[in-house]
Amino acid sequence: MTNAAAITNTKTPSWREYLELCKPKVVLLLLVTAVVGMQLASPNWVPIGTVIIATIGIGFAASSAAVINHIVDASIDAKMQRTKQRPIVSGNMTNQRALVFSVVLGISSMLILVIFVNPLTAVLSLVGLIGYAVVYTMFLKHATPQNIVIGGLAGALPPLIGWAAITNTVSAEGILLVLIIFTWTPAHFWALAIDRIDDYKKADVPMLPVTHGIEFTKTCVLLYSLALWVVSIIPFVVGMSGILYLICAAGLGGWFSYYAWQLKYRPKADTAIKTFMVSVKYLLYLFSALLIDHYLTMIANL
Repeated sequence: MTNAAAITNTKTPSWREYLELCKPKVVLLLLVTAVVGMQLASPNWVPIGTVIIATIGIGFAASSAAVINHIVDASIDAKMQRTKQRPIVSGNMTNQRALVFSVVLGISSMLILVIFVNPLTAVLSLVGLIGYAVVYTMFLKHATPQNIVIGGLAGALPPLIGWAAITNTVSAEGILLVLIIFTWTPAHFWALAIDRIDDYKKADVPMLPVTHGIEFTKTCVLLYSLALWVVSIIPFVVGMSGILYLICAAGLGGWFSYYAWQLKYRPKADTAIKTFMVSVKYLLYLFSALLIDHYLTMIANL
């Protein structure tokens, strides 16, 4: 069923369809990085109430942006195998309902963050929302094969937003966490784009493997994975983390780069999607290592 059919559908969507609009898996990963940013921002234990309310506010903003992405990309999603069953495309959700849902999430996010956290956190969350929903989805995605590089900055903001939620400042340490995700994003997403290149061709989206070829994109994935390996070591170099994190970052960087090397020089039919899945686990494990290292340092200093 096309997006046009979705507009005339009168079926009341279920909560699962509203949840799917929010891209929960993506938002959950972003929230993990935001929570790590909150914890690293303080040398002491962060009050759990502050973490919960800030996480809800940041999550609402990210979810609002995800809903806008569903609305704007409905015509593209209808042409792609992995997205053709999304709620708007399948006709289970109208654009109007989705838009209202997005607005409610966005306004709720701003109110929660301004009232219960601080205005800076709200502003940074709004910047991320606009960056993903408007700048990336509406313009960059269709304008340049570097869309995910430039637009990736919006998705890299959550740890800085989490940092600001605790300190009410934008610091070099928070920006370093953003740099890690910013460097990670191209290798992460281009691996998926290689696996789904036929979908992007059908949808006429200028992703890098479509415009520059698969081999060039594989080279870029490998180079970005190596750059990420270097960037991920910086928190240890500047004294932001300890030896445990250094060991984890070195090992995880080697793991991700190995898969990127396999993708370039020893590819199999499923290597691209495996590299994509490894990239997701890499980011989760890396930020977990940052958090564990931080907690162990706190305990040691008691």
